[in-house]
Amino acid sequence: MTEALYDFQHVEGGVPIKMWTRGVPVEDGARAQLARAAQMPFVFKHVAAMPDVHIGIGATVGSVIPTKGAVIPAAVGVDIGCGMMAARTSLVASDLPDNLEAIRSAIEQAVPHGRSVGRSKRDTGSWGSPPPAIVEAWATLAQRFDKITDKYPRLKNTNNLVHLGTLGTGNHFIELCLDQDQRVWVMLHSGSRGVGNAIGSYFIELAKQDMRKWHINLPDENLAYFPEGTDHFDDYVEAVGWAQDFAALNRRMMMTNVIRALRGQIAKPFDAELEAVNCHHNYVQRENHFGENVLVTRKGAVRAAKGVLGIIPGSMGAKSFIVRGLGNPESFDSCSHGAGRVMSRTAAKKLVTLDEHIRDTAGVECRKDEGVIDETPKAYKPIEAVMAAQADLVEIVHTLKQVVCVKG
Repeated sequence: MTEALYDFQHVEGGVPIKMWTRGVPVEDGARAQLARAAQMPFVFKHVAAMPDVHIGIGATVGSVIPTKGAVIPAAVGVDIGCGMMAARTSLVASDLPDNLEAIRSAIEQAVPHGRSVGRSKRDTGSWGSPPPAIVEAWATLAQRFDKITDKYPRLKNTNNLVHLGTLGTGNHFIELCLDQDQRVWVMLHSGSRGVGNAIGSYFIELAKQDMRKWHINLPDENLAYFPEGTDHFDDYVEAVGWAQDFAALNRRMMMTNVIRALRGQIAKPFDAELEAVNCHHNYVQRENHFGENVLVTRKGAVRAAKGVLGIIPGSMGAKSFIVRGLGNPESFDSCSHGAGRVMSRTAAKKLVTLDEHIRDTAGVECRKDEGVIDETPKAYKPIEAVMAAQADLVEIVHTLKQVVCVKG
């Protein structure tokens, strides 16, 4: 194991914070938000902050919060199970056409993406009539979903089946990338879509109501929690586990449809999923750390247990990395989930010009319009600095550079 790269932050009335942030900026608001989480009485050992750390809603993005005897729904957030999938194909760069516009268009047609709202109009980000393969995949989740909605009927009338195999909006994307050996990869980023958002929002509000009912004062109402042993705790753990499974299946179904779209554009036969990784970075699960069973909430962090493969994407003009975990116990076997924002979406739209965006995405077949400036490379921390700050958490297996990027 290399030398420890984290800094230690003492928190009055709470557990310490170990921060893998050397060489990367951290806003004061993120430090304060981390400290509030560290003051919760059921946090185990310490809070770990990843190098892409920045302010989030509920909990800090890029944080790992281990707990004993309680779970904080807002620390997981509403994009439950959000994560990445990458698959290597047998194609190489020279197999791709010189102009990649048709490939981008085929991917955009194969996977519903974005969002449109209007009376009597179908949302472009959902299926009007889900194809048979999607309906078949949904059947593997339906029984457990019915069990959840029997208890919480409000969650039934949500975008569930119609969002399976769809991309969403914001920072969700589908990319075609080349690795260090010029091999072609497909990489995508999405989560549990509308149904996960509904589950997250519902239980976050329920936890806040419970805190008010029990007159529990919190350093931040978004740290409202469910104590283990209560019905709401068990129901949330069941619902969040289901949403995480939906998210992983959502990525698999998208990957299948993207590969099919590629086959329609590239005449040469090719294999896909030669090396495939499918990992969450907004989730909670039971794990054993320091000899004890705990609930680990990763909000914008990836599991990096020894030998486990993960994905750390850069922005839409930067490199991305397939990594192998080093199993660092101090980070609770975790690493960053990306570069991390340095500008809010609003700030990016104000501060970055369209010309800068076009220059920073040179060589990438992607949208180059005002509508994606909130996702422009300058809005993110430099991915190289982020990787350097966590050299004791992961090793780089493949370095990817995108040539096509489809944004939601």
